[in-house]
Amino acid sequence: MFDQLFEHPFALARHRTGPLVEERSAFLTHLASQSYSRRTLRGKASDLLAIAHALGLARRPRKALTIGEITSTVGNQPPRFPLAVQWFQFLGRLQQHLAPLTLYEKKIKAFADYMANEEGFRPATIRRRCGVVKQFLNQVDPKSGSLHKITPGQIDMALQKLLDPGGYSPKTIQAIGDALRTFFRFAEARGWCRKGLAASIRTPRVFSQTSLPLGPSWDDVCRLLTMTEGDQRHNIRARPILMLLAVYGLRAGEVCCLRLEDFDWEHEVFRVVFSKTGRVRTYPLTRTVGDAILRYLQEVRPRLSHRQLFLSLKAPFQPVGSSALSTLVARRLQPLNITLPHYGAHALRHACATRLLAEGLSLKEIGDQLGHSDPNSTRIYAKVDLAGLRDVADFDMGGVL
Repeated sequence: MFDQLFEHPFALARHRTGPLVEERSAFLTHLASQSYSRRTLRGKASDLLAIAHALGLARRPRKALTIGEITSTVGNQPPRFPLAVQWFQFLGRLQQHLAPLTLYEKKIKAFADYMANEEGFRPATIRRRCGVVKQFLNQVDPKSGSLHKITPGQIDMALQKLLDPGGYSPKTIQAIGDALRTFFRFAEARGWCRKGLAASIRTPRVFSQTSLPLGPSWDDVCRLLTMTEGDQRHNIRARPILMLLAVYGLRAGEVCCLRLEDFDWEHEVFRVVFSKTGRVRTYPLTRTVGDAILRYLQEVRPRLSHRQLFLSLKAPFQPVGSSALSTLVARRLQPLNITLPHYGAHALRHACATRLLAEGLSLKEIGDQLGHSDPNSTRIYAKVDLAGLRDVADFDMGGVL
């Protein structure tokens, strides 16, 4: 590996005679498989050699190290500390000293297991509810670990603070209250807290269809897609992402979970696993969206073992996550100078729904397109002013369905 990175005989000799030469070469080969540039690999090779000398690995070639040992010798600053940790993880020689779970953490873990094994909640829901519970418990009583001391008044005060000006919306508070109610109902059944605590939790009432989810107009969607034209790599990747969100109304997580094998190019269809229900839906692949995806695959996406469709643009290449995808959308919507409640990926889902309604589709058809399991989730779009939506500019994408 070193002869591919260094040409000067002295540099080659220095790297080949240093400690753990095979381990360093194997790790550099691993990094090269992730499409790091030659210049970056040379820098990492020099850092690895310095790390090996600093840790005295010539005297202990097979010793496992702890984070503390690496920090005390190498320091905790980039680039060498994270590189050392990554290297020893790759070698399987990093000792992980995990702190024992606190009493609260044990209860939250039991709650997570209950939701997964007995209630069948999806991982995203479990993470969200456990995060709500952990944040609440750390706020009201971070040390004792006993739920018996928690009172209805403490819960009311915590929820009221979230409603203060500049805080969360009533709908979000309702979701937080639902998570706490479910947890304390679980805790009551196991005798961890006082009886009736779950039933005492009150949240703001949210009236059905009090507001319309607002997204950009289809004119604005067209402007957004126009900004992705050209030969820049980030635009070539962004274009199919934005189309999948706006044309098909997919959720960010559903786009992130798309895999190469989900696309049947011969029959011009692709399949989506709905993130909330786990159901699978097959969609026709329009020519415009298919061309954008193919161009991304041919010109930008690195040929790696990852099966997810969309990967990061820089090494180490990893599948794109929901938060990164929403950030991508927000950064591209904001220059359009339009006012929206939110600028993330979900705004394009709302744009898709109102577009379909303007095209004359029924609420049942729109709900099926968006993957709604509850008709009430779609019914809110019936409040849209259809006359106004008829003025949306026509955008030829080969049909949206």
